[in-house]
Amino acid sequence: MDLQVNRTGAVATVTLSRPELRNAFNEALIAELTSTFSALGQDPTLRAIVLAAEGKAFCAGADLNWMKAMAGYSWDENKADAAKLAEMLWTIYSCPVPVIARVQGDVYAGGVGLVSVCDIVVAVESAGFCLSEAKLGLLPATIGPYVVRALGEQASRRYFVTAERFSAAEAYRLGLVHELVTPESLDEKIGVLTASLVANGPAAVRACKKLVQDVAHAPITPELRDDTARCIADIRASDEGRAGVQSFLSKTPAPWL
Repeated sequence: MDLQVNRTGAVATVTLSRPELRNAFNEALIAELTSTFSALGQDPTLRAIVLAAEGKAFCAGADLNWMKAMAGYSWDENKADAAKLAEMLWTIYSCPVPVIARVQGDVYAGGVGLVSVCDIVVAVESAGFCLSEAKLGLLPATIGPYVVRALGEQASRRYFVTAERFSAAEAYRLGLVHELVTPESLDEKIGVLTASLVANGPAAVRACKKLVQDVAHAPITPELRDDTARCIADIRASDEGRAGVQSFLSKTPAPWL
């Protein structure tokens, strides 16, 4: 299996398991990731997902053997193939459950896209990042919408065209990475973050994730202001919202704890 899925309580860990190939994508792995995240997103008892990888690299982008096969594809075959990657990225990005990337090693090309669709990114200080497509005469088109959002427009303008490698520290400075850690403290930090997610209201966490995606690039129109007012009214009036506020006021544990 190229993908391992384990669960502890309300937290699932999805692990890329192709260390000998630096966890590079091929058609099978893309399909596995799509189906796995689609299924996990429909589980109402799940509170967090950790996306991890085995070996020295987190993800090296496209598998060389897969790339060799694609070299003979027609335009239509290339379009259909790219659409599958686009669907995988969207499935992870839109997954209702928060996704934490556990980056233990280098991230290249499509791997940067995989990191960019996650909600929280924790990386070891020694990890390197590279949007290497231009070196091959290609471009990071399918991953582009997510990388530009996560990395920022100005940094993307540079790293898309230069295909330079940049450090985890630089990724952190630019906002792609949220937490920089030593290899020894990586799992401890992941544990702290998953504990924070599990301590919060389940419906509220999912609504918070969707709220960010809905408003991040939307103009602040009367319609948007009305939509946000409806959102807070909906959750205030919900069973979870009422119970959470009552627990806070009475200084008792929330019912989801």
